Amino acid sequence: MPAVTDTGFVEMRLRKVVGIGSADGDISSVVVLHGVSEDRHLQIQIGQTEAFNLSCTLTGVEFARPMSPQFAVGLLHALGGRIRQVRIDRLMPVAAGGTAYCATVEVEGATGVELVDARPSDALNLVALVPAPIFVARDVLAEAEAERQADSAEAALLRRALEAEQMTVRPGHPDR
Repeated sequence: MPAVTDTGFVEMRLRKVVGIGSADGDISSVVVLHGVSEDRHLQIQIGQTEAFNLSCTLTGVEFARPMSPQFAVGLLHALGGRIRQVRIDRLMPVAAGGTAYCATVEVEGATGVELVDARPSDALNLVALVPAPIFVARDVLAEAEAERQADSAEAALLRRALEAEQMTVRPGHPDR
């Protein structure tokens, strides 16, 4: 069986999650992946809740009760499963005229290996908790690079994400 890297994928790692402000006051959350052995980058806009959870994990913030990603990992372990890898492997057109990234989580459990469709933000939140390799399809990387080079507000935001600092979450007062 050929390795994923032999079949058109690039191994990447989670680098950071950032919040980028726009001229209209909105904040966009972007997760940034960097190539392990290639100088490649992938920036994906994600929801604020997923960005919050991912930022907490990446910066070591813990909560008294599990958040959704910790709960999902707990279920996976309770069922005797493990994540073998995450693949960001395709793009899908969305109604608003853009595209969305799609991921596949390869899970090994009592019944064998299963492929589970996922949003990249959910898959990356899991992989931040239970380390497993992340692979991105070369054609997805090519499309992302073309999008980042475009002359648009979204492209400018993606370029700014590469330079931005890791988002940090400050836990609230313990009495709140």
